[in-house]
Amino acid sequence: MKWQDRRLLDLFGIEHPILQAPMAGVTSPQMAIATSEAGALGAIAAAMLTPEGTRQELQMVKQGTGRPFNVNFFVHKLPAVDAERDARWRQKLAQYYGELGVALDTKGPSRAAFDTSMCDLLLEFRPKVASFHFGLPDRALVKRLKAAKILVLSSATTAEEARWLEGEGADAVIAQGAEAGGHRGMFLVDDISRQAGTMALVPQVVDAVKVPVIAAGGIGDGRGVAAALALGAAGVQIGTAFMLTPEAKTGPLHRAALKQANDNSTVLTNVFTGRPARGIVNRIVREVGPMSAAAPAFPRAAEATQPLRGPAEAKGSTDFTPLWSGQAPTLAREMPAGSIIANLVIETDAALKRTRG
Repeated sequence: MKWQDRRLLDLFGIEHPILQAPMAGVTSPQMAIATSEAGALGAIAAAMLTPEGTRQELQMVKQGTGRPFNVNFFVHKLPAVDAERDARWRQKLAQYYGELGVALDTKGPSRAAFDTSMCDLLLEFRPKVASFHFGLPDRALVKRLKAAKILVLSSATTAEEARWLEGEGADAVIAQGAEAGGHRGMFLVDDISRQAGTMALVPQVVDAVKVPVIAAGGIGDGRGVAAALALGAAGVQIGTAFMLTPEAKTGPLHRAALKQANDNSTVLTNVFTGRPARGIVNRIVREVGPMSAAAPAFPRAAEATQPLRGPAEAKGSTDFTPLWSGQAPTLAREMPAGSIIANLVIETDAALKRTRG
């Protein structure tokens, strides 16, 4: 296929303007390798990895492909401990702890933000792209990455956020529509009721910035890719469509939930981590959320909800599992990641030909 807009192809050194979304806990080095080898931009998600875990995945991808790939991080600010609020949150969850026989003071892992040690690691491995969620790292860290010729991306959920990212040195902006699965990348705004969908957001971000715009949210096949390109996007980022691939780390219960989900199965909720994220509705979302004012700030809410997950899953229950998914779960495909890229290219070509008559 001959892509008319070559901005991302030339910027990243890839064949197709398709980015595999870096979904923490779902993506794997094997997925990144497969998608990059297929001509797209593969990604590994370091948001929940230790520096050593990140090193291992970087080594695997480097050994598996010589093609460009992306490494993604969260850049949140860790909030101060609020013991009183944390205690109230645990009390709100006490019934579930009792049901599962888990001690109420059991503490789950937190999420570390991108820092100097992770920056040093990137400078050692020199991936083509480093992408971020919830804004950008400190300017000094961004400057170090760019000096090493590592391209910098981040997500914007509004045109204002996109302009801010461009002003801070982002080489491209991911316009994340409200349909997207997982955490909202919002960082200058906090009202989820005012978040735009992909079709409304993308052209406004395209008009707001000069850097290439990557559309994300609800895109799972060639029709969606063609629509994003028609709106002025230089390419797309796709996540949920890859969650049923053999390379995905998606667990069996999560896979089953995705196969049963449809267009009205998901909601934005903060009960798992303290930040709005889109996932399939389950018991804790229904009974505690979907948005709870009691949830401690990200990522501290997860320290109390995460201990419930394992014991419930051991009983075959997804009552306390974050079932991340975008609004198009029916477009997820049970096929290898490389085959998904190949099919997306064929489908996009056909869709673009139809629109040209």
